Amino acid sequence: MATLADIRAKLKEQEARSTGSTRSGGDNAIYPFWNLKESEQATVRFLPDGDKENTFFWKERLMIKLPFAGIKGDTDSRPVQVQVPCMEMYGETCQILTEVRAWFKDPKLEDMGRKYWKKRSYIFQGFVKEDPLNEEESPANPVRRFIIGPQIFQIIKGALMDPDMEDLPTDNLNGVDFRIIKTSKGGYADYSTSTWSRKSRALTDEENNAVSQFNLFNLSDFLPKKPSDVEVKVMQEMFQASVDGEPYDQEKFGQYFRPAGLSAKTGDPVTPKAETPAPAAQPVATEAPKVETPAEKPATQDTNNSADDILAMIRARQGK
Repeated sequence: MATLADIRAKLKEQEARSTGSTRSGGDNAIYPFWNLKESEQATVRFLPDGDKENTFFWKERLMIKLPFAGIKGDTDSRPVQVQVPCMEMYGETCQILTEVRAWFKDPKLEDMGRKYWKKRSYIFQGFVKEDPLNEEESPANPVRRFIIGPQIFQIIKGALMDPDMEDLPTDNLNGVDFRIIKTSKGGYADYSTSTWSRKSRALTDEENNAVSQFNLFNLSDFLPKKPSDVEVKVMQEMFQASVDGEPYDQEKFGQYFRPAGLSAKTGDPVTPKAETPAPAAQPVATEAPKVETPAEKPATQDTNNSADDILAMIRARQGK
């Protein structure tokens, strides 16, 4: 099991790299803390990854959202969105981001770049100690999964880098609980007041027994599978179609990637599960959306250009 020193060293290593360079489930294991009411807080206890090779007690998830005006052939369809894995999640170059990254050098394309930039989230697991949601159907396995967005993650990371934290927060004997506190800011959910407990707490016998009985999840099992070469090509074609304002083509793309709630073969709506098989589109429930932008993003913006003007500029860049 990784130590706190291991985690700190790995975080510093990641920061240095960043500075220097620009499973299916169907269960209800994911705890929907985003359903908390304003001013409510849930107390959770994070647990290690079942994969002992993972230095961290989380896995990073990078997704790209591709918006479409509707579905091809369906005159009554509403705008849909397809999520695809970012290849950087697998340590490879993402051709979509290579294209989008260049847009941030032009203030007129910045808003479009934000729309297609990667969305980052993190998968954790642990116990829910205090649950204001009072879930009617909690899973038999009390080890839950948490989809954590960048705002909460920075709070978690900041504490791990604090020299005053002497033990891993996931330690069985000297770990600490985490309070997810929901407020609002600018009309969006805000979790910036979330915090670690001031006191350490040993896992209870009940919690230790639950880990022994159900085992810990391998968090990587809940990342989208790495796309094949064919799927990478399909992702690029979908990206092109999305930017060009074309509707989502179910016949062309449906067997590879599709909007949440759309069946693979018929295009008929289906009831989405808590987690859908990768690489089909899967909704990510996180805090109020915050979009990462590359370091070269210009500070100024020009919001007077119409969508058609922006699309024309992008096509000009592509040599169309």
